[in-house]
Amino acid sequence: MAEVIAVIDYGMGNLRSVSKALEHVAGEKQVVVTADPAVVAAAERVVFPGQGAMPDCMRELEARGLRAAVIEAAKAKPFLGICVGEQMLFEHSEEGDVPGLGIFPGVVKRFPDAKMVDRHGVRLKVPHMGWNEVQQMPHALWADIADRSRFYFVHSYCVQHVDPQLTTGICDYGIPFTCAVGRDNIFAVQFHPEKSARDGLQLLKNFVAWRP
Repeated sequence: MAEVIAVIDYGMGNLRSVSKALEHVAGEKQVVVTADPAVVAAAERVVFPGQGAMPDCMRELEARGLRAAVIEAAKAKPFLGICVGEQMLFEHSEEGDVPGLGIFPGVVKRFPDAKMVDRHGVRLKVPHMGWNEVQQMPHALWADIADRSRFYFVHSYCVQHVDPQLTTGICDYGIPFTCAVGRDNIFAVQFHPEKSARDGLQLLKNFVAWRP
């Protein structure tokens, strides 16, 4: 029976793009988009894609009975969080003043308006939208991806006060911020690998093959 990769459907998020990108690299593995906690629990791998606001994400997780399934998956099996799927792993978000899942220490804050200028003094727009370089820290999911490769971002908030031992990627947009985290079986990114061309597909391919 084919290994199942569950893409969590909580009523928001870029589900089709994520599932199609995974299918492209999954080989014999089966990609299933699901809102069923039992399917999530039975899957060998779990992907939590994110798009939209953190309060909506947390509310829909509760409403669909998915919160416990997500927490258990994050404890026990290869788990990839994308965008809001990274942010919700932390303790609290300034967006809507809501608690996250608290799996990692740290908070999610809006980009500080006073620091939104580049090195030439040009004003930077929020949301941070478009391609940006990622400085890598050693991790299996960066295999065959050059350091400082560019990935696609769309966000106004980012995680802060992150344990340096969790940080696996740093980006600079007015301020340096953690854009990738990893511990044990969890890897999560602020950017969208499904929108990040070859390197994004390589990261997803690495996840599909990952044996943490």
